[in-house]
Amino acid sequence: MAEKLSQDELKKMVGYKSVDDYVKSGMVVGLGTGSTAYFAVERVGELLKSGELKDIVCIPTSVRTKEQAESLDIPLVTLDTHSKLDVAIDGADEVDPDLNLVKGGGGALLREKMVEVCADKFI
Repeated sequence: MAEKLSQDELKKMVGYKSVDDYVKSGMVVGLGTGSTAYFAVERVGELLKSGELKDIVCIPTSVRTKEQAESLDIPLVTLDTHSKLDVAIDGADEVDPDLNLVKGGGGALLREKMVEVCADKFI
């Protein structure tokens, strides 16, 4: 019988896979806000610390994400200095029955939208 994963375990898997599949050395990366994005930020920090990722800079979408990234020694910049992002990673606040992702349930919507619009790819 298959093991049932918790919500947090699933979010961690998604956050880590997003970083593993889409974030490469030398990129400008948007870091989202919320429970799934938390794990993506965690993964970026791990890969930088291990040396698997190099020369990236990140733009956080909230104070909470900024504080987490700083605690992991992730280099941060702003949209003022880097208005073109290679990729942005964020979670969905809701998914409708047709599998459309809905943003806006959290408190960082404006900043999340600004980063998303500036990114070549949004995950």
